[in-house]
Amino acid sequence: MARTPSNMLPLSTTAPDFKLINTISNQFISLHDIVGTHGTVVMFICNHCPFVIHVNLMLVEVANHYKSKGIGFVAISSNDVENYPQDSPDKMKIHAKANSYPFPYLYDENQEVAKAYDAACTPDLFVFDKKLSLTYRGQLDDSRPENGKPVTGKDLKHALDCLIHGKPNTAVQKPSIGCNIKWK
Repeated sequence: MARTPSNMLPLSTTAPDFKLINTISNQFISLHDIVGTHGTVVMFICNHCPFVIHVNLMLVEVANHYKSKGIGFVAISSNDVENYPQDSPDKMKIHAKANSYPFPYLYDENQEVAKAYDAACTPDLFVFDKKLSLTYRGQLDDSRPENGKPVTGKDLKHALDCLIHGKPNTAVQKPSIGCNIKWK
């Protein structure tokens, strides 16, 4: 299993806008459609990556918990579906429903959104404040497939708690590790 780290987009970067098809509803969704009152989480994931599969339940749990606290969530898959058909939009819809995703699951067909965010791997997580300024990027927590550490979501939860309570996030921000985005 390849282990690719996040590129760690500079903090304070403004969230790049996008308008992509939501594979669940077949409607276009923009960044501004999912912005939360306290902040927004943009996640680059895919269907087949063992690193994403490992944390899927926690991503759903975190989104379900924090949506009611004013945090918007969106997941984006940017993988090349010609060479990775398991990540095609029709399979994304099935995957999202099977995992009870409480957030839109968008398809980045031309990979421009992944490039704009400097996303490198799946999962790759980005947290923006209410002004869409980057406050956190990197890992969900220290758990990886086969490392024996429990999936807790502690790094992402800490970043979101800081946003909600108006506190600076002074914790060390570690890159996510996952499968590389499958570029065309």
